[in-house]
Amino acid sequence: MILVTGGAGYIGSHVVLSLREMGHEVVVLDDLSRGHEDLIFSPNFVQCDIRDREAVGSAFARFPIEAVLHFAARSLVGESMREPEVYYDVNVNGTLSLLSVMRDRGVNALVFSSSAAVYGEPERTPISEEDELRPTNVYGETKLFIESMLRRYHEAYGLNSVSLRYFNAAGADPEGRSGEDHDPETHLIPLVLDVALGRRKEIAIFGTDYPTPDGSCIRDYIHVTDLASAHVLALKSLIQGKARCSAYNLGNGMGYSVKDVIDVARRVTSKPIPASAGPRRPGDPAVLVASSDRAQKDLGWRRAHPELEEIVATAWEWHRRRFSR
Repeated sequence: MILVTGGAGYIGSHVVLSLREMGHEVVVLDDLSRGHEDLIFSPNFVQCDIRDREAVGSAFARFPIEAVLHFAARSLVGESMREPEVYYDVNVNGTLSLLSVMRDRGVNALVFSSSAAVYGEPERTPISEEDELRPTNVYGETKLFIESMLRRYHEAYGLNSVSLRYFNAAGADPEGRSGEDHDPETHLIPLVLDVALGRRKEIAIFGTDYPTPDGSCIRDYIHVTDLASAHVLALKSLIQGKARCSAYNLGNGMGYSVKDVIDVARRVTSKPIPASAGPRRPGDPAVLVASSDRAQKDLGWRRAHPELEEIVATAWEWHRRRFSR
């Protein structure tokens, strides 16, 4: 059986769906502080805090767990700068608790949900795994520290792991089973769709004077189901003994500006979506685009939903069903 921590969240729930479609039995572990009960797609559910070592150990005692996919974390950049203690506690101490239980139970395969935030301000694009790791916020620091922990656990205890550094997760399950539902919401596409639904008056564009074709930031949006398929492939690589201690970027390999996203959302929703220009946010790079060549070569990963219009369209189908008044 495969344990998915944070399996009631946005990305975790999509990974659970993919795992079950591939025939895996799944145990979802989530404290439901930010996940959703209706996004638990497994009959095997354990509600507990990842930091509660005894409760996590009980889950391992209850189910024959062979590998872990680890998503449970705090993930808001701004919040991480205001509440660093919470982020070090939940993300770092929570992972340490999980690793301790895995070691006690002899489970040595882990797929870790890392982030492009480990790179910080890039010196070049597209970003490759060889580029310098210089996170500029506490959230990114916790992800990088956990990657370092996994390397040391591999060297000392034989833990095999794959860290997946993904860029801007977006979109929703094409069958409408899961999608984004954050509180507070910070991601661009659902915020734009909130305007289309009338839940917000307008979308703010933070910075219109960047050195990009239209002056707004460019980001790499990767469909959440493509992310999910990469996690399944990473797990397969671990089970087959091919992966030892690896890190991979997951992105679309192409960038879209904030204005591109708004324009596509207007076409998809047939709504006007008013936008306003605001000042740059401190620390926002002009361009963040990933090179995913290594994941394609080593894992055999291929993107099935690369087009921005499809990403936005699946998000819109989910969003209007979830949040329409």
